Amino acid sequence: MTDPAAVKAALKTQAVETPSWAYGNSGTRFKVFAQAGVPRSPWEKLQDAAKVHEFTGAAPSVALHIPWDRVDDYAALAAYARERGLSLGTINSNTFQDDDYRLGSICHPDAAVRRKAVDHLLECVDIMDATGSSDLKLWFADGTNYPGQDDVRARQDRLAEGLAEVYARLGDGQRMLLEYKLFEPAFYTTDVPDWGTAYAHCLKLGPRAQVVVDTGHHAPGTNIEFIVATLLRERRLGGFDLNSRFYADDDLMAGAADPFQLFRILYEVVRGGGCASGVAFMLDQCHNIEAKIPAIIRSVMNVQEATAKALSVDAAALSSAQLRGDVLGANAVLMDAYNTDVRGLLAQVREESGLDPDPMAAYARSGWAERIAAERIGGEQAGWGA
Repeated sequence: MTDPAAVKAALKTQAVETPSWAYGNSGTRFKVFAQAGVPRSPWEKLQDAAKVHEFTGAAPSVALHIPWDRVDDYAALAAYARERGLSLGTINSNTFQDDDYRLGSICHPDAAVRRKAVDHLLECVDIMDATGSSDLKLWFADGTNYPGQDDVRARQDRLAEGLAEVYARLGDGQRMLLEYKLFEPAFYTTDVPDWGTAYAHCLKLGPRAQVVVDTGHHAPGTNIEFIVATLLRERRLGGFDLNSRFYADDDLMAGAADPFQLFRILYEVVRGGGCASGVAFMLDQCHNIEAKIPAIIRSVMNVQEATAKALSVDAAALSSAQLRGDVLGANAVLMDAYNTDVRGLLAQVREESGLDPDPMAAYARSGWAERIAAERIGGEQAGWGA
């Protein structure tokens, strides 16, 4: 049997980082949809993020995306976050929106373009120094569309060279988190297409280079929890970009498409040490048609529910069934935990932490949505490219 007090204690330590860009306008490849009250600056994004943390108690940090969140004074931005009970978390680089990157960035055949890309990554480390952030996240859109377009092996050499320069610039307590993606926007080869490629580069770089698992970046049917278990075993799982997808990289709310998959992934995290394992939990989502702040609150709650179920697995009963070779019995232990209604337990955790037991209802009553819609008039709303 699991100890409810231990489950509660673990849940009270859970932290889910929210992404600054999720508070801005987003959409499909065909249209970016504007909403009333959307932030016009990184400062206003932090205001909204503070509301998510206020009502969930589990979202104390905000990831920045450079240059989308570029400001003149990053130390001042960090102080502004602290005043609202937040910290600035992962610094995400952007090497995919300049025209120069049409044929790649850090893997580009032109040394001048590679230099530009690496200099941007080094700038991101400078920003980490100013904000007190510990994690630099790298995702590259680099790849090719046609056979023969470029030397596939040479591109890996260029990637390794650029990563090594950035890794050498990291300060004490800072990590490099390398993300992978199966495809898109490159369609013939992608330079970091899978966890094995990311892992191989991280191994050569050193222990502070770790792999990021974006739950939407895999082929259909991929056993993501196996990847998670393997990377945890090797102490190379740096973090998650949590989201859901039905087809490709949909960036829907975490747990929306396959909550059972999210449970299975988080069970492996719990099995591998949970929050104490150093894994960073971050949402990476685009809220195109739904209200943004409630969607982020719901996403945090979905992660909490999946974690509570994962913590509820009867480890002793599961191990016993596995050792007996009781296939159905072992599966039943997992299914019992997954089918447990943990909403009451989470309500208790929130009440014990001085929070409203229903974050969604509490936000709706707060009047924040109406306030920002009335106050944030004029200026340029944040969104893709802003």
